[in-house]
Amino acid sequence: MKGIWAIVLAAGESTRMGTPKMILPYEGMTIIEKVLENILASDVEKVVAVLGSHKNEVLKVIERFPVLHCYNSNFKNGMLSAVKSGFEFLPGNFRAAMVFLGDQPMVETSVINKMIDVYSGSGKGILVPVFENQRGHPLMADKKYRDEIINLDDPEGLKGLLRRHPDDLLEVATENPSVLKDIDTMEDYNNHINKSSQTWKRQSGSN
Repeated sequence: MKGIWAIVLAAGESTRMGTPKMILPYEGMTIIEKVLENILASDVEKVVAVLGSHKNEVLKVIERFPVLHCYNSNFKNGMLSAVKSGFEFLPGNFRAAMVFLGDQPMVETSVINKMIDVYSGSGKGILVPVFENQRGHPLMADKKYRDEIINLDDPEGLKGLLRRHPDDLLEVATENPSVLKDIDTMEDYNNHINKSSQTWKRQSGSN
């Protein structure tokens, strides 16, 4: 949809993982590639990947995709610094942006499209997907919140934005638990990859 951007957070140090998790194998590609594949199949118009730690390794695997990228020099300051870098990069004519975790390859294209559809008709400025009353990602924010996000100084990060604007916040119910799941540790990765590999093999016809 015209004016809808995706900001993909891929700047983290992967401290808990112990290795650059964005480039770990996932369903015949890497984690970050799967994230981008799902987004590019959606109604999002443009995608920007926010790079930081391990930027050269990540850039090498995403260069085949039609996505833009920017560099977060403050990546050691955590996720909010990457969010700010992404919003600073956006052009003046964007309409809204969806913030994706680079370690969340499970989020399906259908969820992304549902959020865009709901945003278009809701009149709300902030949307967040919900599964069984739990909020997940990607968060979606209207252009009017750009400056506030860039200047946000809250220990809770974007949760602080949600807390400040309850009347402009809409929870989008989904039947997909993927909005709650990310990959932080090697245990997370091994548990998920074992499940997803079986599904991928069935869908691809691999033996």
